[in-house]
Amino acid sequence: MTALPSSGREWHLVARPDGWPTPEDFALREVPVEAPTAGRILVRNLYFSVDPYMRGRMNDVKSYVPPFQLDAPMDGGAVGEVIASEAEGFAVGDHVLHGLGWREYASLPAKHAKKVDGSLAPLSAYLGVLGMPGLTAYAGLLDVASFKPGDAVFVSGAAGAVGSEVGQIARLKGASRVIGSAGSDEKVKLLVDEYGFDAAFNYKNGPVAEQLKEAAPDGIDVYFDNVGGDHLEAALGRLNQFGRVALCGAIAQYNDKGAPTGPRNLALAIGKRLRLQGFIVGDHSDLQPQFVDEVSAWVRSGELKYNETFVEGIDNGVEGFLGMLRGENTGKMIIDLSR
Repeated sequence: MTALPSSGREWHLVARPDGWPTPEDFALREVPVEAPTAGRILVRNLYFSVDPYMRGRMNDVKSYVPPFQLDAPMDGGAVGEVIASEAEGFAVGDHVLHGLGWREYASLPAKHAKKVDGSLAPLSAYLGVLGMPGLTAYAGLLDVASFKPGDAVFVSGAAGAVGSEVGQIARLKGASRVIGSAGSDEKVKLLVDEYGFDAAFNYKNGPVAEQLKEAAPDGIDVYFDNVGGDHLEAALGRLNQFGRVALCGAIAQYNDKGAPTGPRNLALAIGKRLRLQGFIVGDHSDLQPQFVDEVSAWVRSGELKYNETFVEGIDNGVEGFLGMLRGENTGKMIIDLSR
């Protein structure tokens, strides 16, 4: 039997960020690792996820998910290998998806872990295209926004893990037009050439409202909002009557210290009879089996493509998180501990 590690490193939040987080708000600390007790497993993390929603958890405010505690390990999605088990149904060598990321080793009740199959897709995919971001895209578009064939769809943050999947699902489900925004010319090219978007634009190249009007001359029926601010304002201006908005995120405002920007034209929702609905992916867990079946088939067939950006080593975990907030990732940002 292989000896278990005596200690491992984990990232702690040590200060509440004021505006943009800085490396000084975090500390990488070494902690003891103990063998699991009855019903528990010990996992060596191979990959962990950094996501936009984690920025909100760094504020000490009541929300749909509790804030990170100071001087305690942060958490989030992770995939790893079971290295010790005292739980029925879990064996050493199994790969599992769980919620204790931001650390090298995770000790947890087995009931909070789910086995994943690396032969169906790369293990990292269970943090992105087949994981929480993927289900967010699937549920937000099909359930929350009530997508139907023939709809024209606009998605912001379209080169990210959620946005890229939204656009491709819309295309595969029969959208009349799929439009995306992204933060670089390279990402815009990716959206059109690789993901099959009909049109895309770099929001840094000019006013979003003007670029969206040019990309959607006949208006849009669905807006999937990852950004908020000027993107939401522009979308309200282009939405057709009875249009729907899935409010997923507002990353443009996560680090703002002042009053949030826009939308200033919300009154348009009255005359156009628009529906704006916020949602949390956890409310749509009933769609998980359907989502995995349908999307994994598209991934295997090559009809749905995805990208991942890897940052190697736990030492670079915070830098990977900050890079994601800055938009340095294409597709899912993942911290790679596998080497």
